[in-house]
Amino acid sequence: MEALYCKQMTEDLFHNDETRWEVFVTLEGKVGTRWYLWVTRSASVIYYCIDPSRSTAVPGAHFAGLQSERAIIVCDRYSAYKKLARLSDAIILAFCWAHVRRDFLNAAISFKNLEPWALQFKELIGQLYHLNGLRLEHYNPHYSIADQSEQFKAHHEAVKKCLQSMLDIAHNEVSINEQENKEAGRKKLSLAGVQSSSEKQKIKVYRSLVNHWDGLTLFLENPLVPLDNNIAENSIRTPVNGRKSYYGSGSIWSAHFAAESFSILQTIALHKLNPRHWLDDYLQACAKNKGKPPTNINSFLPWKMSPERRDFLSRPKPT
Repeated sequence: MEALYCKQMTEDLFHNDETRWEVFVTLEGKVGTRWYLWVTRSASVIYYCIDPSRSTAVPGAHFAGLQSERAIIVCDRYSAYKKLARLSDAIILAFCWAHVRRDFLNAAISFKNLEPWALQFKELIGQLYHLNGLRLEHYNPHYSIADQSEQFKAHHEAVKKCLQSMLDIAHNEVSINEQENKEAGRKKLSLAGVQSSSEKQKIKVYRSLVNHWDGLTLFLENPLVPLDNNIAENSIRTPVNGRKSYYGSGSIWSAHFAAESFSILQTIALHKLNPRHWLDDYLQACAKNKGKPPTNINSFLPWKMSPERRDFLSRPKPT
């Protein structure tokens, strides 16, 4: 786990998410059994930790060892990540367009009259994904945005135009609401002047879009940043499915052991190694070392393995 952590802290693009995890123990000062399983995924490592808290302190402690001067975390709009970015000059947040899409669709579900409006924005977001996909087909990571091919630049401008159209619409609605608040003498932004509940919801969605705009458009100048947080959500899906079957952990040590097991085995799978073969080989090494972990674990770390060993462990164990 220490080796995984040290490797991950040398990287600069992360995907983060968290989910509830039941730990059936009684802790002084804590009500209930709800803990949280956090995941941080980078190019080389998928790292989990379990904690009774869902506060900023958890990702704050994880990224305390960050070695990069600038790191991007792709995440949802949870306040813990926002506070983390405010506290660290090295961390920048990239927000998720899938969550924005959900805002519009949820508004349409709540208010039938908002359905045409929500579906229009759903189409715009779909167009954004399509145009960005075309842009990435011509992206060369070895060159800056200014030095990319003409095909890339053409799709890049199309993406910018699509984004600007959405921002103009949202800005217009938010500005009208802010002007109404100003004329009414309200010091804080309010929806008090909006008559219908559906219009209040509409402005609320627009205001969230405008407030998170910088994080939502970070991908524009950083093409390797995805438009959504699906990578982290997909990583945490297997533990979530497990939780639904066995409900969580019966003790604190087993909860931490679960997080460590998820970390090691998913990282092994990330590098396209055979987890069963890798684990069998590791336990055999422990047995040869009289039941203790091998002194040197380099041969078990994907980024330090020789190509021959990587090929060997990528296949099922010979029988």
